[in-house]
Amino acid sequence: MLETLIKVDLNKSPEEQSDVLHNRWHPDIPLVAMVKPGAEFRVECIDWTGGQIENDDSANDIRDVDLTKVHYLSGPIGVEGAEPGDLLVVDILDVGTLAESQWGFTGLFAKENGGGFLTEHYPEARKACWDFSGIYASSRHIPNVSFPGIMHPGLIGCLPSKELLAEWNTREAALVVTDPDRVPPLAALPYAPTAVMGQMKGAAAEAAAKEGARTVPPREHGGNCDIKDLTKGSRVYFPVYVKGAGLSMGDIHFSQGDGEITFCGAIEMAGYLDIRVNLIKGGVKKYGVTNPIFKPSNLSPKFDDYLIFEGISVDEDGKQCYLDAHVAYRRACLNAIEYMKKFGYTGEQAYAILGAAPVQGHISGIVDIPNACATLWLPTGIFDFDIRPNADGPVIAVKGGKDLAVVS
Repeated sequence: MLETLIKVDLNKSPEEQSDVLHNRWHPDIPLVAMVKPGAEFRVECIDWTGGQIENDDSANDIRDVDLTKVHYLSGPIGVEGAEPGDLLVVDILDVGTLAESQWGFTGLFAKENGGGFLTEHYPEARKACWDFSGIYASSRHIPNVSFPGIMHPGLIGCLPSKELLAEWNTREAALVVTDPDRVPPLAALPYAPTAVMGQMKGAAAEAAAKEGARTVPPREHGGNCDIKDLTKGSRVYFPVYVKGAGLSMGDIHFSQGDGEITFCGAIEMAGYLDIRVNLIKGGVKKYGVTNPIFKPSNLSPKFDDYLIFEGISVDEDGKQCYLDAHVAYRRACLNAIEYMKKFGYTGEQAYAILGAAPVQGHISGIVDIPNACATLWLPTGIFDFDIRPNADGPVIAVKGGKDLAVVS
């Protein structure tokens, strides 16, 4: 077993563990540990909300979650010899659950509190809780479904430089000002009152909190990429922006569909990462790197049979869009949901399945004007009944009025 470099306590608040946790990106956050290239170690992580969500049958906590407090990251970890312009090579050796937390959750966020990919169709807060049995997940809120997880970190990256941080804040603020009253907002701008700035203290922490970047999106340094195939056996090449690199990680998922379409669409959990770090000196210039490069694992659940749902860039109101892959993937997802409803699932259950199960999303055509073609691949093997079309029509497999947890 590897040395546990960062250990967390699920019975304590994130604020009580600020010696090893932070929820903003800032170049001045102190490194919590220093390792040599070639080092292998374990990092424990709390769930992305810091324990705001309970394993129960109410979605009140999803409705009320404070999204200014989320993405508590373990780190930052320094690597000896790392300098701006290097590539930090991170091998993910293992990903697992914590013994004291053998469950996870999927949330459909309310439109006014983050929403999701299909928020106009499903604007209310809902929740599914999942139980883990080894590599398999099942939910009392979504019957007749079980699948092996592709456990992975939703969020991992290096600290930004001061220049890069300033660039992020400038361009995102410029976007927000184009529609400042939009719900949900166009971007999550710095917000000092709930910032956890790691081991920074006093006036320095207060000043940094006012400009620290929120952890919501992916950016040039990595961040919240939510790539489901970054499981054990994968490798990531991160651009280094500060001395020591400052690697942080969290937002661990038991499973996720491509796109994490419900926003909290993965099966969120507390867990651990076993990783190895190395350096490629001057790698950013050598390889022309702007964003991280990811090499996926050879390990993944093997499904041999899929139903593939197509969507084109014609929106729900019949408006013709031009090669719009966003609209096309949304329509593919909606088509899959309508199909699953014929077997007894509610729209909310079907939506959660697409966010949590290992579905595949593809841009299948992007040149045939005016319609982009996006496809969603739904593995038939996650269901304990035959979901494929046949001459007799769909059999109602989901009975008894079960549904996701709702707001009480």
